[in-house]
Amino acid sequence: MPATAGEAYNRVVIRRMLPATREEVFAAWTDPESMAHWMCPGDVTRAEAHLDVRVGGSYRILMKGKSQDYDHTGEYQVVEPPSKLVFTWTSKGTGDETTLVTVEIFERGKHSELVLTHERFPTPEQAKRHEGGWGQIADKLAAYLGEAGCGQPSVTPTELPGGRS
Repeated sequence: MPATAGEAYNRVVIRRMLPATREEVFAAWTDPESMAHWMCPGDVTRAEAHLDVRVGGSYRILMKGKSQDYDHTGEYQVVEPPSKLVFTWTSKGTGDETTLVTVEIFERGKHSELVLTHERFPTPEQAKRHEGGWGQIADKLAAYLGEAGCGQPSVTPTELPGGRS
């Protein structure tokens, strides 16, 4: 069912093709060390994540900015490896109101498609700010996965062209 005009402003949908398998993308979303590198929109240089990835488990992501820190908390509602995460999202950026994030990961050949939906924003301005932030995060996730060599077959010396090692 299409969103009504009243619902359209309170939902953000971000889509990105990622150079990794679904399993690798899901692992990036559930590993605090990985998240530290790519959950960094705007002036954020590093994220500190504490994740209890299970239905009913909580998380806290502290995005460390140059001039201030941004604290995000929530609870996992759905955990379906390697395809789906749903969690609540509460922060100063949502006016301390609880919003909902759905992360879906679809297989697309040797790559994956990320579809991130963030909804239930109290105002259109909050949705617009988060759209930019999530877009930057998705781009950084793609770059991180590409640098990590995800989705690439490993090559051993015996597999080099011409049998060279």
